[in-house]
Amino acid sequence: MGEKKRGFFQRFLDMIEYVGNKLPHPITLFAILAVLVIIASSIFGAMGISVDHPGEGEGTVEVMNLMSSEGIEYIFTSMVDNFIGFAPLGVVLATMIGIGVAERSGLISAVLRGFVLSVPSRLITAGLVFAGIMSSVASDAGYVVLPPLGAVIFAAIGRHPLAGLAAAFAGVSAGFSANLFLSATDPMLGELTIEAAATYDSAYAETMNIAMNYYFIIASVFILTIVGAWVTERIVEPRLGKYTGEYQEDIHGLTGEEKKGIIWAVVSFIVTSVAMLMLIAPENAPLRGDDGDIIQSPFMDSLVPIIMILFFVPGIIYGIAVRNIKNDKDVANQMSDTMASMGMFIVLAFTAGQFVAYFAESNMGLVLGVYGAEFLDSVNLTGIPLILAFIVVAGIINLFIGSASAKWAMMAPIFVPIMMDLGYSPEMTQMAYRIADSTTNIITPLMTYFAIIIAFAQKYDKKMGIGTMISVMFPYTVVFTIIWTIMLVVWMLFGVDLGPGSPIHYNG
Repeated sequence: MGEKKRGFFQRFLDMIEYVGNKLPHPITLFAILAVLVIIASSIFGAMGISVDHPGEGEGTVEVMNLMSSEGIEYIFTSMVDNFIGFAPLGVVLATMIGIGVAERSGLISAVLRGFVLSVPSRLITAGLVFAGIMSSVASDAGYVVLPPLGAVIFAAIGRHPLAGLAAAFAGVSAGFSANLFLSATDPMLGELTIEAAATYDSAYAETMNIAMNYYFIIASVFILTIVGAWVTERIVEPRLGKYTGEYQEDIHGLTGEEKKGIIWAVVSFIVTSVAMLMLIAPENAPLRGDDGDIIQSPFMDSLVPIIMILFFVPGIIYGIAVRNIKNDKDVANQMSDTMASMGMFIVLAFTAGQFVAYFAESNMGLVLGVYGAEFLDSVNLTGIPLILAFIVVAGIINLFIGSASAKWAMMAPIFVPIMMDLGYSPEMTQMAYRIADSTTNIITPLMTYFAIIIAFAQKYDKKMGIGTMISVMFPYTVVFTIIWTIMLVVWMLFGVDLGPGSPIHYNG
């Protein structure tokens, strides 16, 4: 009876967990992948595999043999740069300096206890998913901030901490392309889309804007919040069962000293925020972009240090108020302890950095994208099946190439003209891509933040591996993809603009 009650889908997740956990440790896995890239590059390079670069006038691109003299030279001379240049390394470590002080001074714990004691428990899951979705305003910082906070919140109210971590991770990563505001993602992808559209119809490209998906992503926030909360409470949390680990969060009420500390921390947060606002709000503020722009500005490039400061200052003030911080040595020790806890991630960044760099240098990612585009073009699909096929192909490619901007830089010059030729606007193609890119982020170990999520989860389950993490997140991918795609299809059927002046169809 017990096996029957689990059902087919639950047994399928068990199989994913079992197979995935047979994979090596993420550090070892990235090292193996780096070696496989080197070997594959030598095979494909010797075969002379090449493609025409989709960019206009870029010529032919060949797979670079990393076992050639030039390739071996690159491997040895770039190793340190590949490590330092690994995208999440600086973001994670810099953000954790501020978060570490706020956590070790006791501020985060006190705020969370106050939060869970004042908010109806029924709203906490939806609140976590919503906060995760909205965190894309802060670029990738949400990956570092929200999943561990979600785990602590759930532990504090007697729920499984990994369910809280999963809900936050789903919002941050699977819902990355939804938001109530324009974020750095919009100009990053939009400019690539406009550039690709210009190769097919320069006049049409001149009418496009970076807010081309704004209406759709606003509506997506509310749909994905509801869906994410449902998946957490109906699928993920029941499968995890009752938490029996050693970590438990005390949910006793706040003391008078803690309340005083929170008040001072809030005051310092407001003062710091106003100071930051003065660097942005005035017309000639130093963090504004050209012509007073905010979306494309130094401000958007400064979100990580801004977030670090917004955690760091209130953390210190709270610590002083509750007498957990007495001098500068206490602050230094708290930051040092935080960095010490990031040791495994730093080692992983070394091997992951090599793999990412080798894959890019070998040009195999570009070759894979071109062949994928040719396949999609060859099946001669039209209408809704074409959009569905594109979402599937983009999702599969996302399992192998993590960076949204790098991937779209490769795919946009291929797919945007193809879809325009078939009657779909560049704006529509970009939105379909964003759905596929977001929903599959949470099930690929090659996503740059996947390893840090596993590190957070291992605090509550020391046996947590790649397979277990994928099996926990897989339901979000399935349901998010289905619901978000249905939403896009309905949007298509009603013919509603995706954003300001951004139609579904292209009538060139």
